[in-house]
Order: sequence, then structure tokens, then C-alpha cells
Amino acid sequence: VPPPCPRDGDACPRRVSSVLNRDGKQFGKRHMFDGSEETCWNSDQGTCQWVTLDFPRTVKVSQLHIQFQGGFSSRLCTLEGCRAGEELVKISDLYPEDINAMQISFDIPLCGLAPHRFQVEETVLDKLKITFENSTDFFGRIVVYHLGVLGERL
Repeated sequence: VPPPCPRDGDACPRRVSSVLNRDGKQFGKRHMFDGSEETCWNSDQGTCQWVTLDFPRTVKVSQLHIQFQGGFSSRLCTLEGCRAGEELVKISDLYPEDINAMQISFDIPLCGLAPHRFQVEETVLDKLKITFENSTDFFGRIVVYHLGVLGERL
């Protein structure tokens, strides 16, 4: 199933809470989706950093993939979502590990592969917000190398 938000960036408007030193060229939000292991979104300091995705069509989200930089991750991520024209509602809380590895929100073991997992219920929505509520960094910075939302377009 193709991801509901293409990597091209134009089909899925995104917003973030902040960018380190306002340097979007080096640390901007697009780097979470560019597939490069060398680039990342780096937030500025502060509590409760966040990312929002506005999907061009209604989607059923089934998986969330996220890769932090260890030491700049979140102990608690709150997922909120809504349909077009509605207010955001809480979907779930995630408790990712403070590691560099890709973490996948699908709770079925795959022969011991990809052991870093957390669960997300399948949810139908037009907008998704991920709030990073408890940074492992003293200054509240979050660094994300990859963010993937998988599911199906409805």
C-alpha cells in the first residue's frame, strides 16, 4: 500500500513547531521526508515540539515510522487527528525509545526484525498532528531523520 503522503512535498502540506536557528535550508521539515540518512528536521529549543500533516485526501493511517537522533528524541509522543473541518482529537500516546534506529508503530513481530515497535490504531483522518511532549534533550530539542505515515487513501 503506498504511503498516503508522497515524498514530493507538494501533495501533503506540513508544518512544524520550530526549526533550529530558523535555518530551514539545513534543518527544515522537508528533510524528514527526503529519504536521506544525512539530513534531518532539527527543532529549536522549547517544550512540546510538533509536526502536522494535512493530507490532500482522507486516509486510513495504519503505521507510523519515525527515526530520531538518540539524545534528541521524545519519551512521549501524542498523536491527534481529525477529518476536514473538525477539531483535533487524541488518537493515542506513543512511548518511543531514545535510540537512533527506525521505530515502527506496528505491533506484530516480523521474525525478530525491526524490534523497536509501538502500537497505533488504524484511524481515518485528513490531518495528523504528532506532539513531542517530553524531549530527552535538556533544552527540549527534537531531531527527526525520518517520518513516514503509511496507510491507504480513501
